[in-house]
Amino acid sequence: MNTAKSVTSPRKFIIGKGLLSDLNTYTSVYGKKAYVICDEFILERVKEEGGASFDKGGNEATFVKFGGECTQEEIDTHRKAATDMKADIIVGVGGGKTLDTAKSTAYFEKLPVVIFPTIASTDAPCTALAVIYNTDGSFDRYLFLPSNPDIVLADTTILAGAPKRFFLAGIGDALATYFEARACYRSNGDNLVLMKPSWTGLGLAKLCYETVLQYGEQAALAVEQGMVTPAVEKTIEATIYLSGVGAEAGGLAAAHAIHNGMTAVPELHGVQHGEKVVFGLLAQLVLEDVPKEELETVISFIKKVGLPLTLKDLGLTEFKESEWRQVAKDACAEGDTMGNMPLPVTPEDVYNAIVAADAIANHYKNIDL
Repeated sequence: MNTAKSVTSPRKFIIGKGLLSDLNTYTSVYGKKAYVICDEFILERVKEEGGASFDKGGNEATFVKFGGECTQEEIDTHRKAATDMKADIIVGVGGGKTLDTAKSTAYFEKLPVVIFPTIASTDAPCTALAVIYNTDGSFDRYLFLPSNPDIVLADTTILAGAPKRFFLAGIGDALATYFEARACYRSNGDNLVLMKPSWTGLGLAKLCYETVLQYGEQAALAVEQGMVTPAVEKTIEATIYLSGVGAEAGGLAAAHAIHNGMTAVPELHGVQHGEKVVFGLLAQLVLEDVPKEELETVISFIKKVGLPLTLKDLGLTEFKESEWRQVAKDACAEGDTMGNMPLPVTPEDVYNAIVAADAIANHYKNIDL
């Protein structure tokens, strides 16, 4: 058993305005022929702004559309295309699944990778981890990578210009970081690089929580107007960097395990990762029987920033017991992060916590805290 503790992070994390138009400056350090995987909505803009940067720098880039799901089949498609063009660097531009596909492609091809998130909806950009899904959208496996991305570029203009829902989802994902790291630290569980959680990792996770509590609400209001403010920049540092590095060094626990279980509910397939993590966090806090004040602080924040609170808020129209017992069973699957909880947890415990968390959420929905 590995008892070493770790702190791992990208080689470089760069945050600022207008980074897309200078993309070649950052990629050329690692390669001259870039294979760029892009979300469809930003593909033409990346071709235009990023492409001009490559042309000016005398380097080559091929821009391709992401297929929509981070599956092994999608990864294999990009591996072949990157090999055919003799790429020496992979770039991912888009949301979490696009970035995980880029990280995975680079890993299998043994190439450096530059990550350029277009939405601050998860902490996926910074981690040495990819979440692989099945073609039907259900969770397949975690792919543990030997190293973090070489560079993560957080272009605040693009991130603040994305729909507010994505920004809020990132806040939701970040909200759980500290509580999961705390649980993992207490149980001396395994972090995301399969080592032990470090004090530094727990500290970064706590700073993440404190940052979103202090700046998240005003940042969300600014993003609603498409504006970049100091609060937006601090919140992006929390949702992308502090959450990613804090989770990787500190570890995950029940919130993400329950999220993974929730992928088995077809009605929730359109729900954002961070939105489901928020409900998973409420269930985790129920499992841990945290003090009322701590639970109310979390619920109050969820309400203030406008994140979904109840299962109905997430879009669930009918609670089917059989589905949610499957969620609870999947959340306790061997190898998932439920094992990092500082107390024994059974599928029955998780099911009860899910039902109780939804009842608590509904109770507080119309109460001012």
